[in-house]
Amino acid sequence: MVLPIIAYGHPVLRKVGINIDQDYPDLEKLIANMKDTMKNARGVGLAAPQIGKAIRLFLVDTAPFAEDDALDEKERNFLKGYKKVFINAKILKEEGAKWSFSEGCLSIPGINEDVSREETVTIEYRDENFKKHTETVSGLAARVIQHEYDHIEGILFTDKLSSLKKRLLKKKLENISKGKVDAEYRMKFPKK
Repeated sequence: MVLPIIAYGHPVLRKVGINIDQDYPDLEKLIANMKDTMKNARGVGLAAPQIGKAIRLFLVDTAPFAEDDALDEKERNFLKGYKKVFINAKILKEEGAKWSFSEGCLSIPGINEDVSREETVTIEYRDENFKKHTETVSGLAARVIQHEYDHIEGILFTDKLSSLKKRLLKKKLENISKGKVDAEYRMKFPKK
């Protein structure tokens, strides 16, 4: 089932998510709904706060990035198959050269800005079967993980922009929080 995506300005996007256990109510259904929601909105990642749940759960599906002809075949193939569920994730290390890339967010439609992040991330998490993993990922997949991880920490990509950029975007962000935005998917806006 496709769920509405929580818009910028809603307090749940600023909460640090809590860990869950494998007995979390309807976890399998929640993950399936999040996958449907992410696919419907044409996203490459979706975190639980974006559907109104302040828990440490996010999904990543980098397949849309695999269509970029600028990538070599090895990276394209990796991105095509990189679909994961991250539960109770903890970033252990971010390293490598910082690089900028234009990021957007389903909770902040119509705004894309360059964000600088380290190229490699090492993350510990549990999958949907609660099997524990530690993984090191680089490139675009690492960036998507870092972006979604920020969501479960109550951080948005706009927080990483310069104060000048933030001032320039202030009115657009206010409009999103008031529901004055066109999105190709259903959204839920903060209550007045």
